[in-house]
Amino acid sequence: MEVHRILGHGFLEVVYKDAIELEFTEQGIPFSREEDYEIEYKGSVLRHRYRSDFVVYDKIILEVKAQEGGLNSASQRQTINYLKVSGCKVGLVINFGRSSLEYKRLVL
Repeated sequence: MEVHRILGHGFLEVVYKDAIELEFTEQGIPFSREEDYEIEYKGSVLRHRYRSDFVVYDKIILEVKAQEGGLNSASQRQTINYLKVSGCKVGLVINFGRSSLEYKRLVL
């Protein structure tokens, strides 16, 4: 909420990710950015991987969006897939693309 309060809406997604990273660091919140996850199919690891925006406290997937049209089901499905491959149980999708911050909590 602090990032949205200061930056508002209208920036590219990467700007919000950079600001969130700075905010997490300043607040002492443990996180990793752009965590890579392998995808298995019939016992084989696929060539392409999923890369989540953030993993917070080693258990929460944080997916950042800057979509003017608002959160959509594709963003939620993407986060659910991140949850499946990461082993995390809780995901949070946040959207900075509108005048009011939007978010959706997802649980597996």
